[in-house]
Amino acid sequence: MDRFTYEAGDENATRLLGAALAEVLPDGTTVALCGTLGAGKTRLVQAIAEASGVPRREVVSPTFVLIQEHQGRRPIYHIDAYRLRDEDEFLQLGPEEYFDSPGLTLIEWADRVERCLPRQRIDIQAEVTGPESRRFEVRDVAGQYQAVIDGLRRRLA
Repeated sequence: MDRFTYEAGDENATRLLGAALAEVLPDGTTVALCGTLGAGKTRLVQAIAEASGVPRREVVSPTFVLIQEHQGRRPIYHIDAYRLRDEDEFLQLGPEEYFDSPGLTLIEWADRVERCLPRQRIDIQAEVTGPESRRFEVRDVAGQYQAVIDGLRRRLA
């Protein structure tokens, strides 16, 4: 499993990671985001969506809606598994429809529904490292997204 670790010193650096991800993620990619409250998951989703042509103010945590659909240069499906009781409740949302779409499917709190996720995906672990700094570890779970990892290295290393 190849990985890329990015140290974001502030919110602007998180925006740069999101812009790079928007460039290198191919259509149809599922991204599983994990990390504690305040680790930067929603901010990273906002940055990806913004770089994909979706106004940032339209992208908020979907904790109470569960799924938000945005249309930029390609569809962005933003799912939040935080308030789901179990994997069955997640499956009732019909995630396969999103996984099989040409858009990007971004799932916050994905560790809560990991067994329901496609094996071929990108995992991003977000970690608080300081008052404004975050560490993001981007992993190619099944070996399908080497070009994504390589693209991030070229743009951000």
